[in-house]
Amino acid sequence: MGLIACAQRLDALGFMPGKSGNVSLRVEGGLRITPAGLAYAALTEADLVEIGLDGAIRAKGRAPSSEWRLHAAIYAARPDVGAVVHTHSPRATALSCARRGLPPFHYMIALAGGHDIACAPYATFGTEALATSAVAALAGRRACLLANHGVVATGSTLAAAEALAREVENLAGEYLDMLAAGLTPVLLTPDEMAAVARQFEGYGRLA
Repeated sequence: MGLIACAQRLDALGFMPGKSGNVSLRVEGGLRITPAGLAYAALTEADLVEIGLDGAIRAKGRAPSSEWRLHAAIYAARPDVGAVVHTHSPRATALSCARRGLPPFHYMIALAGGHDIACAPYATFGTEALATSAVAALAGRRACLLANHGVVATGSTLAAAEALAREVENLAGEYLDMLAAGLTPVLLTPDEMAAVARQFEGYGRLA
């Protein structure tokens, strides 16, 4: 599965409004990422940008996404990550604007690798501060929210990262629906979430 197809699918779902969001793949010593300021429907292979983890562009062409620091920092900190998907999917982004993460109200939270999905503290987009904040929120996890911003999902493959980004949006929608209905979620305990994580082992869902 290629970066362009992934970005276009997420764009079609409304996860990347107004050229927002970005996706990348790890390559030897760096990453390949979607470019800045180009509509996803118009992307071609020639528009993708390959950079080192220091941001050095390896070939002349378009500028990388403004969030290249976010992606590079994750790859530098997490050798297990092979792909990063960053979206502005509407329900999860709405939750991030309240600076709230997702508690263990549903067992599928465990797909993100922890007992909850954290919301990273706010930092200006495209900055080293945002990259640092996201890496911290991803400790022990594969996904996080970015305060007043959106979602980061990672995976060993692009397919895994995209699937997780979709699931985070689904969970955010369920959580917001409960809150809107005036319901109080009954949270799973750490022991219950640990049992879920064990059940997922070898299930083929944590690629």
